[in-house]
Amino acid sequence: MPDLYAPDGTRLALHDFGGSGTPVLLLPGLCGQAGEWSATVDGLVGAYHVFALDPRGHGDSERRPTDVSRDAHVADAAAVLGAVGPAVVIGQSLGGHTAFLTAARHPGLVTELVMVEAGPQGPDDDTPDRIDRWLGDWPVPFPDPAVAARYLGGGLVGSGWARGLRQRDDGWYPAFDRDVMVATIAAAIGPRWEEFARIGCPTLVVKGGAGSLDPDEYARMSRHPMVTAVEIPGAGHDLHLDSPDRWRRELGDFLARAPGRPVS
Repeated sequence: MPDLYAPDGTRLALHDFGGSGTPVLLLPGLCGQAGEWSATVDGLVGAYHVFALDPRGHGDSERRPTDVSRDAHVADAAAVLGAVGPAVVIGQSLGGHTAFLTAARHPGLVTELVMVEAGPQGPDDDTPDRIDRWLGDWPVPFPDPAVAARYLGGGLVGSGWARGLRQRDDGWYPAFDRDVMVATIAAAIGPRWEEFARIGCPTLVVKGGAGSLDPDEYARMSRHPMVTAVEIPGAGHDLHLDSPDRWRRELGDFLARAPGRPVS
C-alpha cells in the first residue's frame, strides 16, 4: 500500500502484510516499527488482513513531524482505519495507549481492542528523562545487527529491536531521532481514565509477569466491563517478542470468542 497522509499532512508508512478477512491494525510502542510484529503477523494472516503502522517519527514514516501529541497519533490511527475499514486494533506500550484512545474517540472504527503492556495512567513525569538517557547511551552506529541485538537485550527481544535499524555507510542507526522520541513520550504524560471508561468494544489487556504495567493499574483496568485481562508469567514488556507462542495463543483465544470471528 502506498504512503498515507495524516490530516495535518504528515506522511505515514502503512505496511500491508496481506491475508483476507477482517482487517487488523498493529501499532508498535515508542521507538518501535512495523517489523517487530512479524511473529504476530504469522499467527493472523491465515484469517485476517494484517496491517502495521510505523507511527509518525518512527520507521519509514515521516521522521521529524511537527506534531507528536497524543491527538496527532490518534488522528493518524483514525486516518489509517478510514482507509482500511473498521479493524481489530492491537497496540503495545505507547501503541496500546494510542489504540485505546482511538477506540474511545472513534468507536465505529475499532471492532476489538488489544492493549499489550499498556494502560491509561500514562508515563511518569520522569519517563522522558529516563528515555533520553537510555537512548543517549546507545553506542551508535552499531557495526552490524548482531552486535545491536546483543546490546538491545539479546534473544528474541534484541533481534526484534535490531530489525528496526537502518544501514548507513558507517554502520547501523535507529530509524528515529532521540529528541522526537523524548517529545513523543512527554506528550503522553497524564492519566486518561475517563477515555478508557468510554471504551465500548471487546477489549483484551495483556500484562507481562515481568513487564512494566503497574499491577494496580492492571487491576483497575480489569474491572472495566468490556475487558478480558490476561497475565503471561515471566513475559517482559515486549511480550509479543519474548513470549510469542503464549501471546499468540491468548490473542487467538480472545479473537475467537468475538461474535463472527474466525479462529486464527
